Amino acid sequence: MAKSTRHVRGKAPAKRAGGGSKTRFSDDGGADGVLHRIAQALERLSPPSPPGLDFAAADAFVWHPEERRLIAVARVNRVDMSLLKGIDRVRDLLVENTERFARGLPANNALLWGARGMGKSSLVKAAHAAVAAAHRAAGLKLIEIHREDIESLPDLMGLLRQARQRFIVFCDDLSFDAEDTSYKSLKTMLEGGIEGRPENVIFYATSNRRHLMARDMVENERSTAINPGEAVEEKVSLSDRFGLWLGFHRCSQDEYLAMVEGYVSHYRIPVAESELRRESLEWATTRGARSGRVAWQYVQDLAGRLGVRTTEE
Repeated sequence: MAKSTRHVRGKAPAKRAGGGSKTRFSDDGGADGVLHRIAQALERLSPPSPPGLDFAAADAFVWHPEERRLIAVARVNRVDMSLLKGIDRVRDLLVENTERFARGLPANNALLWGARGMGKSSLVKAAHAAVAAAHRAAGLKLIEIHREDIESLPDLMGLLRQARQRFIVFCDDLSFDAEDTSYKSLKTMLEGGIEGRPENVIFYATSNRRHLMARDMVENERSTAINPGEAVEEKVSLSDRFGLWLGFHRCSQDEYLAMVEGYVSHYRIPVAESELRRESLEWATTRGARSGRVAWQYVQDLAGRLGVRTTEE
């Protein structure tokens, strides 16, 4: 005897294996709506596309990695090349290297290291200004990257690689601490990696340390490592990837006085030579050092007392 088929009201027929009947979802609360909201959330989390880069807007820029943007610098804080005294040899070497780069010829990354206040960063900015003015067709631009943003160098290189202009990427006061691994991004950009450094980019850095790490850090690495030579080699080799090393040393008294006199002459500060010499030497003595920075600080004080402006119009 055949069994009767019973129909239960209010229940949808069971879904067959293989997807016999399709389930419909509304756009506002169903599967399509959920996927749409997920896509919107992922889009908000992803970094924004960089805006169109207008390199004609300025000759210098500052890299902001959190926004993946280059911010134009309307007026660069720099001094004229003629005011940099006591560094003639390193000045000529850096300018010559920068000129070769601007002309599309082989040039080296440069590390300017040595005594504080002797014009390392001032020379980089002055060399850029002089060469950019002499080689306008090259479109030579200066881009500053802060020490704490070194890890973002690959992103910056990706933005610059396709540009027609040529770029000096500049990092002031570069050094690394014992636990800092961001130097690996710099090593890759300088020489290593599959892509390597873009042909239109060169890297200039200033540092008080010749090997970009403190001596006690090197000694600590040697004392705790199984193979001391190999432990230190990776960090010390970073400096070796700069083809041009330019050393800055403490200036003599005559060089210090020449710096002071150069500033006084440039800004036309009315002061007697004997008084200038006495005051400027006393100023250096109270600070325990002679350098271009100390000379500039004295001239700022002198100009202020005499009511002379030292800002360029």
